[in-house]
Amino acid sequence: MYTIEELHTPVAGESLIITREDGTQISTISKGNGPQDIVLAHGYGASALEWNILSKMLDDDKYRLIVFDQRGHGNSTIGSDGISSNSMASDYKAVLETYDVKNGILGGHSMGGFLAQKFLLNYPEVAAKRLKGCLLIATFAGDVNRDNFQNRLQIPMIKSGILVSLIKYKMIGNAFAKSLMGDKFEESMATAFVEVFREQDHKALVPIISALGDENYYPDIKNISLPCTIIVGTKDHTTPAFHTDDMHANIPNSTVVKVPGCGHMINWEEPEALFVELEKLAA
Repeated sequence: MYTIEELHTPVAGESLIITREDGTQISTISKGNGPQDIVLAHGYGASALEWNILSKMLDDDKYRLIVFDQRGHGNSTIGSDGISSNSMASDYKAVLETYDVKNGILGGHSMGGFLAQKFLLNYPEVAAKRLKGCLLIATFAGDVNRDNFQNRLQIPMIKSGILVSLIKYKMIGNAFAKSLMGDKFEESMATAFVEVFREQDHKALVPIISALGDENYYPDIKNISLPCTIIVGTKDHTTPAFHTDDMHANIPNSTVVKVPGCGHMINWEEPEALFVELEKLAA
């Protein structure tokens, strides 16, 4: 589908570093000059690179796309407040305010969607002022280990450093990537994902990968009033569809889209599906 060169190409745009009060530096890229803002937040162990294919689908005259490396990922650092769902959700607030987003769409993939919900809960007044919709992509509201053998196996291996060491071997790296994909698995995607995943300092990220399972916001997301579209692949074993169904049942103004045959890496497997839902929210 896509070459390794395409998957390694960063989002083309203007770079800006946002320095937080605690010294954290958030690396951001903006692309386009359109009147509609779209802000995208990547998942655990990735970077803003994961939006490179989708970014090419967005008309620069219609949209301004803003992507950023999450705290402790890619080119973003970790300040004195450390890594936590609270500190990382506050980075979303900083990105929206720095770019003076108005009437924007916030999209979050996996951990990015978990933190997007945390942001909406922690800063409802900012969300109301800055956003008109949210796209929750292959995500969950915490409790990610529930009824999930794959996560119960992989997350401790990531935290211990064992998995990161093993995936340098191509066969194991491909198997790990394949566990995150559906019917559209391709080796170029696996290679690109594993290389980005191995670049991250997973030891520093232990607090947030622990939070994905230890924290549970399902009882709280009933307080999210922003219109939300929740999208998941039918072959996503990392965040299976019961998470989507539970979020939909609890977020009052939400709709669900299930993409046949797609796995967890929907950003590369089916970017067209994300584009369609972003266009709907923007409209």
